[in-house]
Order: sequence, then C-alpha cells, then structure tokens
Amino acid sequence: MEKLDIWSESCAVRFGAVDKSDLMTLDAALDFFQEAAISHAENLGVGREAMARTNQLWILSRMSVQVNRRPQYGETITVRTWPRGGEKLFALRDFDIRDTAGNPAVQARSCWLIIDMEKRRPLRPQSIMDTMPQNEGQNALPAATGLEERPSLRKAAERRALYNDLDYNGHVNNVSYIRWIEDAIDPALLEQARQLRLDINYLNEVLPGEVTGIWLSEIDTAGETPPPSHAFAFEGKKEQTQENQSAFRAELCLSF
Repeated sequence: MEKLDIWSESCAVRFGAVDKSDLMTLDAALDFFQEAAISHAENLGVGREAMARTNQLWILSRMSVQVNRRPQYGETITVRTWPRGGEKLFALRDFDIRDTAGNPAVQARSCWLIIDMEKRRPLRPQSIMDTMPQNEGQNALPAATGLEERPSLRKAAERRALYNDLDYNGHVNNVSYIRWIEDAIDPALLEQARQLRLDINYLNEVLPGEVTGIWLSEIDTAGETPPPSHAFAFEGKKEQTQENQSAFRAELCLSF
C-alpha cells in the first residue's frame, strides 16, 4: 500500500452526526478526526498493532478545533489529516473538513504523546516522527495559548465512566469528554451556534467506574474582536482522587 503524506476520506454527513439544527455537532467532528487519524496511522505503519509490538501506544494530549461553518445533514465532506513533525515530547497532527468547493468548514490541531504501555510514561517521539511525513508549513491552526486554571468554576454535572465512554485502551475516549462538555451547557446554545472554537488539554486518564465532576464558568470576552456570543471554561475533576485530580481542562466559544 502506498504511504500517503495527507490522508483524505470523503463521505456524507450522517444522521447521527447532527443535532436538532440539522447541522454537524462538535463531537461528531472529533469522531471524524479520530477515525481519520487511526486510518492514516495504519497507512504509515504506526497504527495500533505496530505500536503494540514495541510496547507503545498513542495518547491524545491536546486538541484545538475551529468550526468556521457547521456542515449540514447529507452534505458531502472531505476529512483530511496529516502529521506535522514534533515539538519536544509531542507529535503534531492537523486536520480539516472541507466542503465540495474545497473550503475548510472545520480546522484542527492536535498534540499526541507516545506512551510506554506498561509504565504509562511518555517516550520521546523522534524515532517514529522521523519516519513520517513532515508536511512543513501546512498548519491547519496556529498553536493555542495555554489553558489557565480558573478558580471561580461551579459544579454543573457529574459523569461516571461507563461502557459507552470507554475505548480500546480501557479509559474514557477523548470524544467522550467533548460530549460531557456539551451536556453541561444549555443545548439551545449548541443548536444555535454557527461557529465554535474548542481548546482542550487531556491531563489524566479516567478509568471505568470513576466519577468526574464537570465544573464550568462563563468567560468574559468583552475585549475580543469580535467577541463570541458565549464562552465557557471547563475542568473535569476526578472526585475519587486526592484534591480532585484534573482529568481535563477546556475552553469553548460559541458564535451565533
């Protein structure tokens, strides 16, 4: 099989990928990206089984997503992904979703860690990244600024890690966290939103049965140009750990 610098998949937006507005949800976009990344890793010889032979696995650490336009039900889209080298311990991978005219409806940037499966510790990615396409200059999004810890959060929900939250690695899947975030705010806001920006840092894994408190606050964005209609900060706190260890930290901006 020919190894591809940029992976591309075309499909129609399925019924399960839209909400009441008939437009693609944020978590559905992350689902598309996850599946494309897995397929491309397999194509490049660094997929699940190949990594397992050397006792390694990929773990998503950070993700930034800019939704410029939400594709609608039945619309034909092209999902693309490509690696972009590394930064220190992180392997970079970008994504976009393009319409039939080639316009990017959704753009994303991600940072991945290569983890020792037994020790659960990060490894330096250079030996693997040097064998992969570098795609220099093909940046879907600029790097996001760090997500600060916010002291004025309120508890909005609790989620126990159940069967449908988990993935092959035995912990809560990265897309499940996005669904937890979406479920913590008024669904009408998500249905009305036409543009979205999500930044999320995955900090500690959540295992089956563990309870995570979803804490949030609305962010003052008066100084931004143009300001989003609503912006929220989130933190997932593992309630059965000392001092409520953080599972994730995120910010979500919605524009109508």
